[in-house]
Amino acid sequence: MEARVGMVVEGGQRTLNADSGGAAKFLVAQNNRQLGTVHQLLAGGISGAFSKTCTAPLARLTILFQVQGMHSDVAALSNPSILREASRIINEEGFRAFWKGNMVTIAHRLPYTAVNFYAYERYKNVLHSLMGENVSGNSGANLLVHFVGGGLSGITSASATYPLDLVRTRLAAQRSTMYYRGISHAFSTICRDEGFLGLYKGLGATLLGVGPSIAISFAVYEWLRSVWQSQRPDDSKAVVGLACGSLSGIASSTATFPLDLVRRRMQLEGVGGRARVYNTGLFGAFGRIIQTEGVRGLYRGILPEYYKVVPGVGIVFMTYETLKMLLSSISSY
Repeated sequence: MEARVGMVVEGGQRTLNADSGGAAKFLVAQNNRQLGTVHQLLAGGISGAFSKTCTAPLARLTILFQVQGMHSDVAALSNPSILREASRIINEEGFRAFWKGNMVTIAHRLPYTAVNFYAYERYKNVLHSLMGENVSGNSGANLLVHFVGGGLSGITSASATYPLDLVRTRLAAQRSTMYYRGISHAFSTICRDEGFLGLYKGLGATLLGVGPSIAISFAVYEWLRSVWQSQRPDDSKAVVGLACGSLSGIASSTATFPLDLVRRRMQLEGVGGRARVYNTGLFGAFGRIIQTEGVRGLYRGILPEYYKVVPGVGIVFMTYETLKMLLSSISSY
């Protein structure tokens, strides 16, 4: 999954696409023509991939910090430094190493967006039919639809594309020793050494985290936007969207980051024949991390995650709007 702050990209994007949400007005401020489903998927996939590429160095730093405590001396990790780790990457691996695993992220983006978009529309229709005819005029009911539909579609899309996410983590977590030479080699090696189910290590933590992450980002985004616009109705829609999207990303990241950290570590269990660290399941992993690293260990790597929120949200929103206008103008010919 792309939980934590990253989920605000999909969460905010889908909220902006939702026909009943006021946030939809943000993306149509410049262009009121509706895109077809294919164009929306294309714009969403490209904007998400571009945003992920721009923030990939911070994303890789997050992953490296998250998994440091698995096989390292905890005492040596008491003072982690983003600048020191960034310097190590440049000196030992080269500047391009900041983008390790990014090709998998790009490959993951379009199917993830497609499943996310389709599942959200289906879940939204089911929820509307279950809640009756009056849901479209009820802001509270609409918020519930965003919350539940966003969570369920997040779980569905994360499950469908999970092997790509696991491979991305393993490629990004590699340092100077390269056990996996690329995407196809990683897939074949994992299936050979760990079996097909090895591609789904950590899925439990993913399913526990991705739903709440998207749901929280949806709910916080909608609430902040409504409060802001009720107090300052003349403010720029773009500014409101960027600020609310960033804050909702921080909220969802803070709430679900421990689950994401455990997920990353479970994804790396047994890599290259190394001994398993967490043998007692999800809750046993939580207990071991708290015992050996303290509660702060559950938030190892959250600072670079926070740092990428505003640029990540801003890039995806601006790219999506630009592509939307471009595709609308092309389809009008």
